[in-house]
Amino acid sequence: MTVQDSPTGIDTFATEWEAWHQRRDSALAHEHGFLAVTGLHWLATVPQRFPDAPGTWSTGDEGVVVVLGEGEELVVDGTAVHGRHAFGAIPERGGVTAVWGTAVIEIAKRGGHDVIRPRHPDHPLRTEFTGTPAYAPDPRWVVTGTYTPFPEPRPTTVGAVAEGLQHVYDAPGRIRFRIGGRTLGLTAFDGNTPGGLMVLFTDATSGVTTYAANRALQIDAPGPDGTVVLDFNRATNLPCAYTDFATCPLPPPENRLPVAIEAGEQIPHERQPTAQ
Repeated sequence: MTVQDSPTGIDTFATEWEAWHQRRDSALAHEHGFLAVTGLHWLATVPQRFPDAPGTWSTGDEGVVVVLGEGEELVVDGTAVHGRHAFGAIPERGGVTAVWGTAVIEIAKRGGHDVIRPRHPDHPLRTEFTGTPAYAPDPRWVVTGTYTPFPEPRPTTVGAVAEGLQHVYDAPGRIRFRIGGRTLGLTAFDGNTPGGLMVLFTDATSGVTTYAANRALQIDAPGPDGTVVLDFNRATNLPCAYTDFATCPLPPPENRLPVAIEAGEQIPHERQPTAQ
């Protein structure tokens, strides 16, 4: 008996999805989560001061450097620092944080560029957040597919929502599945769990009911025979769906699905057109 055949199974499926959805929104609304980001500042060799962070910031041979003025302080790894502080080289897609009062300053590297992203708990995007709209969970959007690994991971360059930026990910393989009688495929990247996968995609709902640029889906590790389960009810927005201060990757061209995936998270309220 499948979930669709069992009222009890459907109730459990919906309850588990609702708990997952609430955890997602809670993480977004964390005091230093993405909704608290107040700026995306690109660093240069010439020191710059930004309105939402202390000190002047630059990048060069030493990596990211901040010079704090009189009376300014950051706490790095539990230690208060004053004056000049070098954070060193930041790895691609890596980052460190420094505490400034109630705020946190994220120091990161994206697309080969050093950036800082201050996160302030009182940012209106966070304090006024009411949750993410989503399609009602529906078991018919739980699809079984087949994962085929590439002989070696393929470096895959994708665009970004930040103009002129590119990301490079190693794609370990490809997933094939069927929806509505059509065989479809998605190039997969490494996921958040050991052996797990992640796909970035758009579909016929993108820009209509779901965020136009991208959505993501985490997938558990394939079975011994390559079987994977794609639960599109758990397709998620990336941070760029909520804020302009993100550098999210775009899906590779082959991941633009020609069908409507009417499942998962929808366009955030914050991105909905304002009625005139």
